[in-house]
Amino acid sequence: MPKRILTGTVVSDKGDKTVVVNVERKVKHPLYGKIMRRTKKYHAHDENNEIKTGETVRIEETRPISKLKTWKVLERVGAAAGLATPTVKELTKNDPADDKIKAPEKPAAEPKAEEAAAEEKAES
Repeated sequence: MPKRILTGTVVSDKGDKTVVVNVERKVKHPLYGKIMRRTKKYHAHDENNEIKTGETVRIEETRPISKLKTWKVLERVGAAAGLATPTVKELTKNDPADDKIKAPEKPAAEPKAEEAAAEEKAES
């Protein structure tokens, strides 16, 4: 019997040498005929911890590696789509739009004690 090969998206890479791959398939409802999406998660072996969350991979059925792992990663099909975390430099970068928005300036507090002293000197 040939080994099954599936393609899916990595949803977790937190385990050591393990990735969780979400595989989607389309099924036609037996009575109503509507096409529905069904998903299933597979634990796959990633020997070198190369695969990251969000990447599309091809997995192959293999001998049982552990209680949950009976699949191994064959190859990376696509890179992560829009899941890159921003760097500190990107987060602290000044946006030109921020310069246009300014808080209203408060008028400077007038020193009343100095004015009173100046008025007394002027009167005497």
